[in-house]
Amino acid sequence: MPHTPPWEPGLLASLTGVGPGPTARDKRLELRAALAAATAAPGAPVEPLVLPGATDALGARLVEEAGFAAVYATGAGLANAGFGLPDIGLISQAEVVDHAGRLAEATRVPLVCDADTGYGGPLAAMRTVRLLERAGVAGLQLEDQEMPKRCGHFDSHALIPSGHMQTKIAAACEARADDALVIIARTDARSVHGIEEAVERGRAYAEAGADALFVEAPRTVDELALVGRELAGVPLIVNVVEGGRTPQLDVARYAELGFGVVLFANYLMRSMHLAGREALAHLREHGETASRAGRMAGWEERQSLFNLPRFSAAETALDREFGSLS
Repeated sequence: MPHTPPWEPGLLASLTGVGPGPTARDKRLELRAALAAATAAPGAPVEPLVLPGATDALGARLVEEAGFAAVYATGAGLANAGFGLPDIGLISQAEVVDHAGRLAEATRVPLVCDADTGYGGPLAAMRTVRLLERAGVAGLQLEDQEMPKRCGHFDSHALIPSGHMQTKIAAACEARADDALVIIARTDARSVHGIEEAVERGRAYAEAGADALFVEAPRTVDELALVGRELAGVPLIVNVVEGGRTPQLDVARYAELGFGVVLFANYLMRSMHLAGREALAHLREHGETASRAGRMAGWEERQSLFNLPRFSAAETALDREFGSLS
């Protein structure tokens, strides 16, 4: 008679990062379904995919806990929070791949990764696709800046020719081992050549095989409307940068303008930045933290977010002999 394992059904599957969970392909198909649901014919209402950014596993877990359907591994956030550097193209392919793998393991929802330019020409972009695919990402974003790239809301961008970016996108799509992996094409042409060129590049990148388009930094509501109208039928991403160049609207308004994905790449990091500064100022001024206990996560909240009760139960169960479950 076969023995039963010494743990209760479902226990190990609840251990995110250690136990079994959704496969990378499961997550990719989930992301594709969300993009399809957020893409409608011109004028038709959609339920946009709100995509918060995270700089680490804590942030990714918070995004999942808050009920969002996917999380974004922000490149600017990684440069700032992970390395203390500005977003001017100083982080390498290997560092991003390692980082993305940790975030993908930390959450059960799909992860979209900012892969900058692909870290070189078409061959480098192909290798970036393969590495990030193996790291477990559900989607990745490639942009048309020259290296070293810069934040899309900075000045002084330089772009590669549109045809070269089309080649890079087509090569990146061909490099996929899993055709469910989502390839997002971003253009920074608005800052260099104007909104019309940005729209033309978006159209060209969709023709090259991009699954979604990200026109960075439209300046006005009229420009947003133009992008939404001219590129309708493809999932469109708008990047909300607080204090940046794109008008800050609510999610429903972006959806009305044709954007199925609303990216808040660094909202969480910047909120944590201010909260951390205030917490440290309190400690320096008062020399204690007890009076501020209500403004930080409680002990149980912290352990719950990282699933300590289930890990503890698993440790106890796995210390039993096989077949000893009663």
